[in-house]
Amino acid sequence: MTGPGPIVWVVDDDRSVRFVLATALGEAGFQVTGFESAQAALDALATRAPPALLFTDVRMPGDDGLVLLDRLKHAHPQLPVVVMSAYTDVASTAGAFRGGAHEFLSKPFDLDDAVALAGRVLAQGDEGDAAPEPAPGVDDDALVGDTPAMRQLFRAIGRLAQAPVSVLITGETGTGKELVARALHRESPRARRPFVALNTAAIPAELLESELFGHEAGAFTGATKRHVGRFEQADGGTLFLDEIGDMPLPLQTRLLRVLAEDEFFRVGGRELIRVDVRVVAATHQDVEALVADGRFRGDLLHRLDVVRLHLPPLRERRGDVPALAERFLQAAAMRLESPPKRFGKAALERLQGHGWPGNVRELENLCWRLAALAPGDTITAADLDGALAARRAPAQDWDDALAAWTREQLAAGASGLHARALERFDRALLDAALEHTGGRRAEAAQRLGLGRNTITRKLGAGRRRR
Repeated sequence: MTGPGPIVWVVDDDRSVRFVLATALGEAGFQVTGFESAQAALDALATRAPPALLFTDVRMPGDDGLVLLDRLKHAHPQLPVVVMSAYTDVASTAGAFRGGAHEFLSKPFDLDDAVALAGRVLAQGDEGDAAPEPAPGVDDDALVGDTPAMRQLFRAIGRLAQAPVSVLITGETGTGKELVARALHRESPRARRPFVALNTAAIPAELLESELFGHEAGAFTGATKRHVGRFEQADGGTLFLDEIGDMPLPLQTRLLRVLAEDEFFRVGGRELIRVDVRVVAATHQDVEALVADGRFRGDLLHRLDVVRLHLPPLRERRGDVPALAERFLQAAAMRLESPPKRFGKAALERLQGHGWPGNVRELENLCWRLAALAPGDTITAADLDGALAARRAPAQDWDDALAAWTREQLAAGASGLHARALERFDRALLDAALEHTGGRRAEAAQRLGLGRNTITRKLGAGRRRR
């Protein structure tokens, strides 16, 4: 049976606000006490332990919420305070955050959003209290490496963390670009504010605008209530935009405006939202080539690429493989609550000789498999070979084959490789899809994410070239 929930105080001179917020928080399992003034809350603090979280309005009779915030931060600096206000001008929000507010909640607010915010704030506090120094082998955000390339990267992160500039992180898939973004945030003055990540390639294009900027109720079919976007969620902190090269061009224009002006409208909204967000972007693509092809705005690239950090692939820092492997193996054993394992000498040599097309992510997945399935305490080269064979991904084999074909053709002096490769790619993809659907073009198009006319055109072009 669980004990009572965390204690939350709500300070607001508006009785109705106190009632509805306290009710919503109470239904979510929190123990809530309401106060009608800053002085009443301060008087209670003289005789009671501080709450786990405090919500306060800004404009109240007597001392306002910012005065209360200032006194709380002096007496209880670790107490998270959420400031609420109907006034979302720059002076109000800046004053709240300057005074140490954990978050700013604009009135009128959605009760579900307020309850979710309370949960996030308290979860962050629990993590900070329980593990100020993460246990060895369990910190998923730790960057590991002692090779010259990684030491240079660590120095760059140390310098850039304090600088309020945009950073573009490049590197192959699986190299750990999000870990670099998190390190930049963790070591920055924004560390106590939110870190929000969004993979732009994982969100359908028609939903990405709402995901970034939010929407108002009724903005489109299915928008039954206000949705706060990632920019607002990251206010005061860092927004990490992964795979930025896949962002649609119209949305690139909106993003450029936000980066230039620090303001935007929600989809379907008329209220101008101002935010203070540091944007860190990442891509595995050649962004200069995207700009040259007209698929990425050059002016947006200049905004995002104030400083560029490049993550080397794992095959170029093989000296880091043993330390990474041991860390992942230890973390997996702890999470699986299984006996600890270690790599034998031959297994470590085998790891360092592998090409790692999936980079650090591939190594981590392999270590989890070994922690779960390797029979002994010491992982042998035979264990490793079996796991590598079982985990070999067709996409990685295809990537390797394509790279080998490209190198062979270049060595033979061939040209026009891009067009030839695209033709073969289209043919293989279309033939497999049509075989799977029994020749039904409409279904094949739907499964591939293409228009039926596109398939017809590509098939016709293929026949003409034969």
